[in-house]
Amino acid sequence: MARIRSSSSSSKFRYCNPSYYLKRPKRLALLLILFVSASSFVWDRQTLVREHEFEVSKLNDEVRRLQNMLEEFTNRVPANVPIEMQRREKVKEAMIHAWSAYEKYAWGNDELLPQTQSGENSFGGLGATIIDSLDTLLIMGLDEQFQKAREWVANTLDFNKTYDASVFETTIRVVGGLLSTYDLSGDNIFLEKARDIADRLLPAWDTPSGIPYNIINLARGNAHNPGWTGGDSILADSGTEQLEFIALSQRTGDPKYQEKVEKAIVALNKTFPADGLVPIYVNPNDGTAYGTITFGAMGDSFYEYLLKAWIQGNKTSSVKPYRDMWETSMKGLVSLIRRSSPSSFAYICEKTRETLTDKMDELACFAPGMLALGSSGYGKVEAKKNPFPG
Repeated sequence: MARIRSSSSSSKFRYCNPSYYLKRPKRLALLLILFVSASSFVWDRQTLVREHEFEVSKLNDEVRRLQNMLEEFTNRVPANVPIEMQRREKVKEAMIHAWSAYEKYAWGNDELLPQTQSGENSFGGLGATIIDSLDTLLIMGLDEQFQKAREWVANTLDFNKTYDASVFETTIRVVGGLLSTYDLSGDNIFLEKARDIADRLLPAWDTPSGIPYNIINLARGNAHNPGWTGGDSILADSGTEQLEFIALSQRTGDPKYQEKVEKAIVALNKTFPADGLVPIYVNPNDGTAYGTITFGAMGDSFYEYLLKAWIQGNKTSSVKPYRDMWETSMKGLVSLIRRSSPSSFAYICEKTRETLTDKMDELACFAPGMLALGSSGYGKVEAKKNPFPG
């Protein structure tokens, strides 16, 4: 009996005896695997706990920092100041912060690269940030900053550059920026500069159809289209210069700017489709269009400018059929609208021939604002007062 109990006891504790595993390599390997797995699990869990504690600590620090900023701002602003005024001042502070960095690191360049704290001339060295910001500086009452920018425009800004400029981008940013600043300030230097750059862009419209080429060399005046379009013009680039050039004719009394840009509308109206949806590639020779139909990139602002040019022109279609073309396009827009499931959110599809694609890029997000403008007092046909006199 003693031997039996001893044997049983020995068998019971054999798994704790190292020699048991030395005689059985497979079980030793299994034991090592279990040990390593358990150690890794414990190690990973501890690491995750430490990382979590670190992230929570960082988050708490950020919350404390924001609380301190809020307390500082609250102490600075009198309690009786309306919230709208407080918000306006914070926007102004953000503008001063951004403008000060541009002055310090990139003055005269087209834009500031914040990470490298350096400037870059992505628009040919036309001072795009300065020109784009002039009206904002005026509206915000930042007179010191505006005067410095004005001196740069008057004494340094030079458009005689061998630079292949986008007719579209240069029109909306440079011509538009200078004209809006002229309207706000009455300073003729801005009108003179707007006329200078517009004269350099005008040869782009010298095509058989009147549809402009989309790129032009500012010094040489030779215009062309990008190679990747196969020599064709882009719809948005060709139909988004009317507002600025018509405004320039109004302010200078010279009709040539309006006459040039409206040639594109005449050409597009000749081949305007029944649904008002124009493909994005337009032949500058005969005005025919092909390719994708979209309210996103390369199509978007053409439709927007049809409405706004009509408003700008005292809401009459007697000269150009802007409003008629726009209303036709809006009926076509309805045919592109689909709804997501199950949320039922509306979105605008793209169309190639008869096939709809469930794609809506970010530039198509202008459409609700355009529709709101068209249905508002500014856009309604029956509105009598011209909101944009001139």
